[in-house]
Amino acid sequence: MEYVIAFVVGGIICIIGQLLLDVGKLSPTHTLSALVVLGALLDGFHLYDRLIDFAGAGATVPITSFGHSLVHGAMAEGERFGFLGVGMGIFEVTSVGISSAILFSFLVALVFKPRG
Repeated sequence: MEYVIAFVVGGIICIIGQLLLDVGKLSPTHTLSALVVLGALLDGFHLYDRLIDFAGAGATVPITSFGHSLVHGAMAEGERFGFLGVGMGIFEVTSVGISSAILFSFLVALVFKPRG
């Protein structure tokens, strides 16, 4: 049953993104940003952790989880280190994902001819 719940919740997040693209006529960049901000807002109100507890990977895999990670790290480190901790927390939690995206993008650009 966990897989079904994860699939449904992840699908709902994807439906929201698709509606932003099709009905809202947002560009892919605006849609991506809106979903990251949505995840950040939900974490700011302490709702995204409940969603993760309920849906598991259905909530941690979509892009909304990136916004959650940014805010979650900033709030945790902000409590420990104050104002400087906010910046430290943002990069502490998300640095692996950002670094791997840069590395794999570079590797793909070496293998395939990028369009310019």
